[in-house]
Amino acid sequence: MKNPKCLLLSIIYLFITHAYAQYSPSSALYHELLRFEETKRVLYVAAHPDDENTRLIAYLANAENAEVAYLSLTRGDGGQNLIGKELGIELGMIRTHELLKARETDGGRQFFSRALDFGFSKNPDETFNNWDKEKLLSDVIWIIRSYQPDIIINRFNTIPGTTHGHHTSSAILSTEAFTKAADPTVFPDQLTKVKPWQAKRIFWNAYQWGGQYEPEEGKVYHEFEVGKLNPLLGNTYSQIAADSRTMHKSQGFGSTAQTGRASDFIEMIDGEPFDENPFEGIPNRWLQLRQGKAVQDAIQKALREFNFLSPEANLNNLLEIKMLLKNENAEEKWLQEKKEHLDKLILQLLGVKAEFIVKKEIGHPGEKINAEFLFNNPSSNQIKLEKFESEIFTLNLNAEAKSNIPVTKSLEIFIPKDYPVSQPFWLENPTENSLFGINEQLKIGPPVNGPNLSGYLHFSIEGHEISINIPLKYKYNDQVDGEVNQPFTLVPEVTLSLDKNNLFLIPGADDELSVEVLFRDRILEGEIEIQGLENNQYDITSSELDERRKRILYRLKFKDSDREKKTVQVRFKAADGRVFNQDMKRILYKHIPNLTYFTQTDLNLVKMNLKISGQKLAYVPGAGDDMADILRSLGYQVSILDNGDLNFNRLKDFQTVIIGIRAFNVNQSLANNVDQLMEFVREGGNMIVQYNTSSPLLTRDLGPFPFSISRDRVTVEESPVKADFSHSVLSYPNQIEEKDFDGWVQERGLYFVSDWDKNYSTPLIMQDPNEKATQGALIHTKYGKGTYTYSGISWFRQLPAGVPGAVKIFVNLIEQTSEK
Repeated sequence: MKNPKCLLLSIIYLFITHAYAQYSPSSALYHELLRFEETKRVLYVAAHPDDENTRLIAYLANAENAEVAYLSLTRGDGGQNLIGKELGIELGMIRTHELLKARETDGGRQFFSRALDFGFSKNPDETFNNWDKEKLLSDVIWIIRSYQPDIIINRFNTIPGTTHGHHTSSAILSTEAFTKAADPTVFPDQLTKVKPWQAKRIFWNAYQWGGQYEPEEGKVYHEFEVGKLNPLLGNTYSQIAADSRTMHKSQGFGSTAQTGRASDFIEMIDGEPFDENPFEGIPNRWLQLRQGKAVQDAIQKALREFNFLSPEANLNNLLEIKMLLKNENAEEKWLQEKKEHLDKLILQLLGVKAEFIVKKEIGHPGEKINAEFLFNNPSSNQIKLEKFESEIFTLNLNAEAKSNIPVTKSLEIFIPKDYPVSQPFWLENPTENSLFGINEQLKIGPPVNGPNLSGYLHFSIEGHEISINIPLKYKYNDQVDGEVNQPFTLVPEVTLSLDKNNLFLIPGADDELSVEVLFRDRILEGEIEIQGLENNQYDITSSELDERRKRILYRLKFKDSDREKKTVQVRFKAADGRVFNQDMKRILYKHIPNLTYFTQTDLNLVKMNLKISGQKLAYVPGAGDDMADILRSLGYQVSILDNGDLNFNRLKDFQTVIIGIRAFNVNQSLANNVDQLMEFVREGGNMIVQYNTSSPLLTRDLGPFPFSISRDRVTVEESPVKADFSHSVLSYPNQIEEKDFDGWVQERGLYFVSDWDKNYSTPLIMQDPNEKATQGALIHTKYGKGTYTYSGISWFRQLPAGVPGAVKIFVNLIEQTSEK
């Protein structure tokens, strides 16, 4: 029986990610048979989710019928989020699943390396200063050796400075791995699990910004006509690509398909020369088998005789192929995948539906759950069900399924106390040097965990044995959306939830912490404790037992800390000695599955002697951030303003109005009411606008005097900063010092301003190594009786990370309204 942790590596999971109910029209089944026949493989390589050329992937997967995999070095953790406030690893989880939805749409597969997206990088030298190049090279070589592509296509070229440093680095790694993957002296420890592999050719997906690719003389290239219609799928490859790219919703990449002819080019980097086609000389893998010619003939017979009006009439031809493959004992991964592909196709032909259902979404180790197994075969072909089993249950079926009569069985499952919870495998260990702490070789490459709880169904069709893995799903009916399926999720028996991640020991700030200890089964005896503080540095001011909700609510008051910023951990210690220190985090969007992960219950204590007025602030949300909660923790009275509140009569109730990140990119009402905001400033208000991207802007009138938004950014968080420390925003009411620019995270800022009016002052000069200095990080002006600031500094990263100096500067920006 397979260990549940190994399910993420299961070949079956490459094809079966949902309960078996994949009804398809005859033309789509025929198309799947064409894809089954083809054995060539392509690896597409880039750096981030959304880097991939979905049109080329759609074409290669559905016109060339190749097996196409996209290797994204990162999960996109360092980007911005258009649809919510999740950033960092949470954004990486969202973008991971958006990529899986994209691949589900365009027909590709998905791989990842260990690389953490640490934010924008200007060149590969800077990138490899953060990433361990040798470790990432081993990841790329591992994926090449295990996937065995015939050709490799890089999204980007290797020329530094032409694009994001991560992009260039992905091409550098891929090009180097192209030859080294075949060298047995390179990472020889991998060869206990894989063999050296030499792809035939490597290309880059040539393009020219703003226009059609024009090949240079002497370059070897190939043109794919990717705008064609696929009559079996009823779509053009451009439309498939647009639908795929639209899955990248957190990046705002909704796409409309190009109509008409379209071309994509690949330019040769290395490998064997070719005359007409980049797949020239690539062997048909079927013919490498002992009975390869017979297998090939059987597939062609199935295609030639395919019955579109009665798909189940094709069963015998597919079973003939299955019998031939059964006698092939080769262990090559491609063959195992083809066998699984054929089993899937057989069940699709018959219209089989198989489900493993539970009536709750969340469970915990040590619990008994009631589940239901359902199997339906609408065809007249008899299927003999034998048993449904996993390492923790066995259900003997001994039943027959045919003629659209469902087979259903109930089962009670005890989940062992040591069964793993649903933590994404790349988050199990701490990151190190911008790489996820993945220590198991087999976990490098897979996109996500397999199902946390599933079973293998063993059955036969006309004597041919088939086994499929069926994940346990939470299934329910929504009154708006109808049937909804979500993963069954396992969580710890006890979790803790903190009402804030940063607690500021600052005069006037909220120095109390609320802690909810939630019990899944029964309330345990125990006590709350803070690891990292002495008992006299905090008090437990209250505890409230809530028997009905199985929780205890604690209030803690913090008195002191021994340093400016210190991370402590809040824990619940049960009477039996067990310690619980995890918080459950949930990410819920309709376009992806519900996501769950667990964090250590760490708390940043930030101790500073800051002057804060505690004034009333208005916060206008943009694309999503945690700034409003941070400002409340600092002691400010924060109101969130929606679209109907953006008028002068409402704004004048506040001393300061703060505009959220990318608000002028996404909030049309805000753009329509700039005049009201400017009146607020003119009459004595203070306005702070955080960064926006240069395109698309819903208005160009962002301030009282003109300025433009550039693409300038400073990506090295420890880069030096020159400052006019006498400027009001750096001296009132708190004097800023050089040390306040220490300890920043990920970057200084992005999309700085340019071409600003002379009425603006620019107190900061920032500069990446070997780059031109910029004064556009922050501009400030007086306007009428009030003050206005625009800043591309990444406050939305610095303040939630509890960076003391950044907190201090932002407080000063707020306090300008009370400057004397």
